[in-house]
Amino acid sequence: MKKVLMFITAICLSGTVLSAQETSLRLTAPARVISKKAPAKADSTGMAIPDDSPSVDVATTKPKSLVDIQHDSLAASHKIIYIDGKPLSNNTQQHLDSIRTLIDNFYYDQFRHFQDPAAPYFLFMSKDASLAMGIGGCVRMRGWYEWGGVVPINGFSPYFIPMTPSPARMKRFGTTPSGSTLFFRVIGRNKMLGNYQLYIEANFNGYQGVDFHLKKAYATINNWTIGYASSTFSDPSALPPTVDASGPNNKISPTSVLVRWMKPISKRWTVAASLETPSTQPALTDSVTEKVDDWLPDAAAFIQYEWGRSEHVRLAGILRTLPYRDLVAGRNHNILGWGLQLSTVLHPAPAWTIYANVCGGKGYESLGGDLQMGNYDLIARPGHEGELYAPAAMGFNVAAQYNFRPNLFASVTYSQTRFMPKHDVASSEYKFGQYVAANVFWNLTPRIQVGAEFNIGMRQNFDGAHRWARRVGAMAQFSF
Repeated sequence: MKKVLMFITAICLSGTVLSAQETSLRLTAPARVISKKAPAKADSTGMAIPDDSPSVDVATTKPKSLVDIQHDSLAASHKIIYIDGKPLSNNTQQHLDSIRTLIDNFYYDQFRHFQDPAAPYFLFMSKDASLAMGIGGCVRMRGWYEWGGVVPINGFSPYFIPMTPSPARMKRFGTTPSGSTLFFRVIGRNKMLGNYQLYIEANFNGYQGVDFHLKKAYATINNWTIGYASSTFSDPSALPPTVDASGPNNKISPTSVLVRWMKPISKRWTVAASLETPSTQPALTDSVTEKVDDWLPDAAAFIQYEWGRSEHVRLAGILRTLPYRDLVAGRNHNILGWGLQLSTVLHPAPAWTIYANVCGGKGYESLGGDLQMGNYDLIARPGHEGELYAPAAMGFNVAAQYNFRPNLFASVTYSQTRFMPKHDVASSEYKFGQYVAANVFWNLTPRIQVGAEFNIGMRQNFDGAHRWARRVGAMAQFSF
């Protein structure tokens, strides 16, 4: 056990080491980014060392954000192990660029979230840099203290704020390893297939936060993805950083088995479309309505404009078929559900990052946020036994992040979700919720991160009753 702990600590704390069979990775920035000042120097092995000065995007001459600088630091924190012999010229710029392109694929994709694990420290790579394989993950520990009424889940969700809390549950201290992750990824290029990648991720969650669950499993070949992956309707990279696992209460974050086509149609524009396995959540009444098996896939699409490596604006939409059976009339019905989301992430200045999104629709409630905690895709129509309809809902989120240094930043997030049924509902039903998070994160090394956060949330019902909840939390994360 002592040797295992020493090995993990070495991975988290170590710089770059060179041995006879392993080559350290000290890479320059991607080809489209250049330094304002002197070019990159070289270390004793002849491999390029990136300059610490600010850099700019060649196409826009815009200073690189501190967020991207931190990503570059993390992307350089790898040890390359060649699986088919050491390359003859491993210090040429062409070879370095090929390696960097492969590693960037671990960090810059359309569906990467702040809480997703970093690329593995050890990367197995072919000597021509056409294939990379890694097994990695993170150990993540969270702790929190809440008072004034306990939210009865590990995440901080306004939906679960108790309106009449028990005197026995007014405050609580909790911890969880939930969110600790293991993953396996292969990225490569093939003359016949083109670019491809395989990805499997599982984390510890579920009962008491220690059950092992599959989170993602998919294959991508060129523009096509098939498998268990983030929905095309989501935009994880536009969600702000939080210590709390739940995040903003309007967060759209479904994962499903899908077939997706995604293609850049120009230097700045990308489009995508997918068919996704549905999972609807209607509110049913015994002896009056009955659930019908989902029989038609959800159809999702987005169009995105991007002007920087980590800046974009995206418009996404989804269409759903919501089936149910009317037991009174003895008929099956299929109701149309739909949702729209406009999201963005941008860097107005090198130290600032802005995250924002707004979403709305009818019958899309089970796809994320507070309302996925209940059955709101279809609800009963008062005065018409056996009839259900798709109610409306909307939500928004806005957040600002300020980087004091590339590895030290603070952020503030505000989000809200509103349930807007067309007809009357029970007075004790959820009407809207508010979520606020203020936090600070510090990357002690590229692979060790700690954070602290204050959360405050409010739930209000249709009868006007409302209640606030508060939480302070902390997190420590070790990536390998």
